[in-house]
Formats: sequence, structure tokens, C-alpha cells
Amino acid sequence: MGPAELMQAAAMARRFYLEGKSKIQIADEFGVSRFKVARVLESAVEHDLVRIEIRVPAELDADRSDALRARYGLRHVVVAESPSETADDTPDPEHLGEVAAELLGELVTEGDVLGLAWGRSTIHMAAALRELPPCTVVQLTGVYDAGTAERGSVEAVRRAAAVSGGDAHPIYAPMLLPDSATADALRAQRGIAAAFEFFDRVTIAAVSIGSWEPGISTVHDMLNKDEREHYASLGVAAEMSAHLFDAEGRRVGRDLGERCITVEAERLRRIPEVVAIAGGRRKAEAIGAVLRSGLVTSLVTDTTAADHLLDQPAGARPALERSDPDSVPR
Repeated sequence: MGPAELMQAAAMARRFYLEGKSKIQIADEFGVSRFKVARVLESAVEHDLVRIEIRVPAELDADRSDALRARYGLRHVVVAESPSETADDTPDPEHLGEVAAELLGELVTEGDVLGLAWGRSTIHMAAALRELPPCTVVQLTGVYDAGTAERGSVEAVRRAAAVSGGDAHPIYAPMLLPDSATADALRAQRGIAAAFEFFDRVTIAAVSIGSWEPGISTVHDMLNKDEREHYASLGVAAEMSAHLFDAEGRRVGRDLGERCITVEAERLRRIPEVVAIAGGRRKAEAIGAVLRSGLVTSLVTDTTAADHLLDQPAGARPALERSDPDSVPR
């Protein structure tokens, strides 16, 4: 570019990028066509006269987020940097809850019904909430331990409702019961039945994901040794809201759900937006399995899990299709 071209390009770029003027306005000012303006602006970028930077907060990884979204056909993916001081085998770094709280604050709109499932990450998320539009908040699962309800998912529901100024519908019952008859009896109780009536009205849900190993799945830890081994023999790779999945996202061990106070899988599939919150190396394979199930639409995770997921085949069923792998012949 000669000196005259350079000065003209600099002036046009200033009008367009800094002053916010349209290409038509710039064309009128300089007495050229808007197509000429477009070519000059393109040339300004090519000749490094204008540098365009896309900057996100340092703790978020835009490239991994976009790659993961495209790979699995998700609606939203936010990948946060894994804390350098976190041990490699630590699941769900707590800062994922803070990131998920910001995402929910963006996704939830006035009048929504927000569903929260049991999980350490959803509890951390609720604690980090600072602002939500007015919405109803309903608990989607029973609690890990009825004695810790005030510090767990019940409190998470109350917290979210308090932030939004909406109604709360908690479930004061254990997630896992000794048998299906006991679970049926609890589901019929007035307060629990009232919460269940909201399940079909949930418009956005937040869920956690667990691997089938000690300390990484609350359901795994609630079962006895023989039960854990039985479900492991069925090929369990992941657990979400007391539903078990193999590596391909197919549901296994469905009888367990009959003993649990939890939202049914097909009800989850009908919820327009289901945000899963999970990270860490030990949960990476489980996250992939749940993404293949077609039950979730969005994901908050960390770079450690994201790198593993990006190395794996996504499969033929992007999450946004909400397709059920069990409906496809093996």
C-alpha cells in the first residue's frame, strides 16, 4: 500500500472499527462505493494495519469450548482452565460451579422453571449464584443423605429460589430407597408428588455426572458391594441423576431407577435445556458417555476433561438431536 492508500485505509478503519460508522456512511464521506470501503477494510486487515483480537477471560478456553461444542453437537460449552494446583485425580474442581452459575444467569429467563439435580457441582453452582431472573426452582432428585439435606440439594434449591425471588419446590427424601415399593410410597406423598408435578414444566435443568467408582458417583457409594459389582458387570461407565449409562450412552441397570427418587430419563430428554457440570480426568469418560445419551444439551467442564473428550469419537448422535441410543439397533 502506498502512502495515500495507507492513510485512506487508516481513516476508514478508524471510522468503522473505533467510531462505529457503517460502510455506507464511510462511502459517502470519502466519495467511493461501499464495495470499495469493504475492500479497503479487508486490505487493512491483510496488511496488519488493523489487528482484530478475540479475547475472553484467561480462565476460560474459547478454542476448546468451540471445538467441543462442534464435536458433540452441543448448544453451549464452556471450558474452564483446570487449576494447576489441583491433583490429577480430583473430580469437579469447585470453580466449575462458579462458571456454571454465570452460565445459568445468562440462560435462565423470567418465568422459566429451573430444575436442579443432586450433585456436588450443582451445589457449588447454587452457592455461587448472584443473580437470576424470577423463576420457579424445583428439585429433580432426592438427596444423597437425608441427614445432610440442609447442606445439600435442598439448600441448593432454596438458594437458587432466594436469588431469583421465585418459588422453591424441594424434595425431602433420600435418592435411593431399599426397594421399589418404598420408593413408590414416597413418590405418592403430598410434598414429593407436588415436586414431581413440576417435572414436565422444567425448561432448564442443571445436572451432575459421576463415574462408576468410589467417591466419583454418589449412587455408587450408596450401594452395597454386591450391588456395585452387579451394575459394573453390565458395563456401567457413567451415572447421572441415578440413571446408569454404558460407554455408548445406552442406559443399563434400569431397575435401579425404580428404587430412586429422581426425574425419569425421558422427562429429562424433553427438557429444552439440560446443562451438565462435570470435569477432571476421572470423569472424562463418563462425561463422554452421557453426551452420547442425547439427554444433555450443554456442558460446563475443564481443560483436563475437554482434552480427553476431543481425542474421542463423538459418535453419530449429536446431543442436540436428543436421540435415544437405545432406539437404535445394536
